[in-house]
Order: sequence, then C-alpha cells, then structure tokens
Amino acid sequence: MADRLIRNRSALYAVAGLLLISGLALPVVAQEAAPVQNGAPAVTAPADTNPAMSAPAAEATAPVAADAAIAPRAESDLPMVETGLQGHDLSPWGMFMAADYVVKSVMVGLLTASLVTLIIWVAKSMQLSGARRRAYKALREVLKADSLESVATVMASRRGIGAMLVKAAAEEVEMSSDLVGRVDPGGIKERVSSRLSRIEVAAGRKISQSLGILASVGSVGPFVGLFGTVWGIMNAFVGIAETQTTNLAVVAPGIAEALLATAFGLVAAIPAVVIYNAFARSVTGYRQLLADVSAGIERLVSRDLDRAALTITRGPTALAAE
Repeated sequence: MADRLIRNRSALYAVAGLLLISGLALPVVAQEAAPVQNGAPAVTAPADTNPAMSAPAAEATAPVAADAAIAPRAESDLPMVETGLQGHDLSPWGMFMAADYVVKSVMVGLLTASLVTLIIWVAKSMQLSGARRRAYKALREVLKADSLESVATVMASRRGIGAMLVKAAAEEVEMSSDLVGRVDPGGIKERVSSRLSRIEVAAGRKISQSLGILASVGSVGPFVGLFGTVWGIMNAFVGIAETQTTNLAVVAPGIAEALLATAFGLVAAIPAVVIYNAFARSVTGYRQLLADVSAGIERLVSRDLDRAALTITRGPTALAAE
C-alpha cells in the first residue's frame, strides 16, 4: 500500500513537471513559428508598437482640447453681478433729468440765481468803473481850482456825481448871495454841506443797488440746495422701503441726484459771496471818493465866503491896493 502511494506521488510530480516545461516552452515556439507561417519579415514588430506609443499621446492631448473647449463656456457661464446701476445715466445732465420734480425745481432756481449773479457782476462792474473814473476827474478839477465859480464853469458840460456836487454847491451859493457879508457865513456852509451830503447818500444808494441780491444768494443758496438734497434722500429711503432691500446700489442714483442739488447750491452761493465782498469794498472806496470831492467843494465855498466878507469889510479899493 505504501509502495503504491509512493508511485502515485512520483507520477504526479512527473506530470506537474511536464506541464511546467510545456508552459514555458510554448511562447518561445510560437514566436519562432510566426514568421514562417505568415511569411512576413521580422521587422514588422516595431509597426505594432507605434499605436501603443501614439495612444498615450492622444490621451494626453485630449484633456487639453477638452479644457480649451470648456474654457469659453465657463467664462460665459459666470454669474453677472447685479449692481442696480443698469440703465442709469450718472452724468450731471442725466441725473438732472432723472431727478424728482421738487429737486429739479430747486436746481433750476439755483441755476437762475447763478445767471442773475453773473449779470449783476458784469453790469455793476461797468457801472462802478465809469462812476469812479468820472469821480476822479471831478476831484482833480476841484483840487486845482481856486474858486467855486471857476470849477463850476469847467464842470458845467460834464456828467456824473462830481458835476452834480459842484452844480448843487454853486446853486446854493447863488441862492444865498444876498446874505453874503451880512450874516454869519456858517449858515451858508451848512446848507451847502447838507445838499452835498444828500447827493452823496443818493449816489451811494444807487451804486449799491442789486448788492442785496448777491447777499441773499450767497447766504440762502446753500440752504436751498440742502433742502433739495433732503427731499431727494427722503425719496431714496422711500424707495428702500418699497423695494424691501438694503442694497445701497438700488438707491445710489437717487442719492446722487439729491447731492447734485447741494452742488448747485454751492455753485450759486460761492461766487455770489465773493462778488458781493468785492463790490462792497469798491462801493466803500467810491463813497470815500465822493466825500473827498464834497470836502474840496466845501473848502472852495468857505474860501469864497471869506473873500467876500473881507471885500465888504475893507472895501474893494483897499483889497485891490494890497
């Protein structure tokens, strides 16, 4: 029994060895027999390896082409950011046209005030320039004259406040000629001074016309613009309540339109204040110039009265002898 098992085991080992040897030798025999059976040269083996080499290259370029095709689609598929400003013209003219009627009325009023300020500046500059030039000429004539009669003759054909002052003084002296040398000359001097002062006041009032408009525009303009801004911002917050959103971009155009009203107010007020201050200084200088002309005329009147009193007291013969 034992011998039989040993023989069976030996037979199994032999069969297993044969199977192992045949399995190793079969691929070699197949490779050697393939050229003979097919009649093809052995150099065809590299041709079989080319597809294997090109396959990884094709697989490597395929993702690149796929990415290139997907990239434009990915960019086009990006979500658009909603800013709330589409369709809004944020230029000054666009904001003005889109503003509320109240805000638009405020801006129109302030623009009108700016135009009025410009007109007053041009007109008043020309008026002050001419008045100062005529007053300087009258002052030169008064200072170089030795009597009221001589300067009255020179200024008879001229225009301006200086000529009016000389003419008024000459008329008052002529009206009081019967009192010269008989009464105290102080009364004549007071009457002449009174007429000259009234002419000065009237001239100063006339030259100061329209300056009150500049003062009003300069002081009230910013507050009028602020009113328009408050009204516009109030409408913007009403828009927030109606849309039920806290996004500032939704109400930004309305707030910008409201702030434009404040800008209009400043544009109207700042030039008005600057021009008013310049004209105030010019008017003060013009009044002082008229005061100098009046003072010169009063000196001429006083000199003429003293000469007349001396002539009556000592006689014309004695005065001529001296």
